[in-house]
Amino acid sequence: MTRILIDADGCPVVDLIIKIAKEFQLNVTIFCDTAHQIEREGADTVMVSKGSDAVDFVLVNRLQKGDIVVTQDYGLAAMVLAKSGYAIDQNGRNYTSGNIEQLLFTRHLGQKIRQAGGRTKGPKKRSKEANLEFAEAFRRLCKEILTKS
Repeated sequence: MTRILIDADGCPVVDLIIKIAKEFQLNVTIFCDTAHQIEREGADTVMVSKGSDAVDFVLVNRLQKGDIVVTQDYGLAAMVLAKSGYAIDQNGRNYTSGNIEQLLFTRHLGQKIRQAGGRTKGPKKRSKEANLEFAEAFRRLCKEILTKS
């Protein structure tokens, strides 16, 4: 059965995910580190010790084929796709085998620019429209996956 796994550190749509998961009767697990204790009714929480990518590795180790992972981390999304999971970001963008390499490359270029002392733009302030777009895309993904099952 498909489950929803949330990379919750910095995820602005946790409550929305739980609400939509209930519509589809899907289990939700929130993954966070001890610096971001996130607990919600209707979801299980897995707390992980602080550390670089610690949450990502625990989440991937618990991932099963067909699970949905909500994350803004391109590296985690790549690992999810490699394990036959589905990955979507907080804005409703689905990570796919067709876009993940370009996203990883863009992230790499941004890191190189910052290491050289340059600046890159940060994310825009979150809007209500972004939540609506996420909800629509997330529902569509859930329906698509459950129809395949």
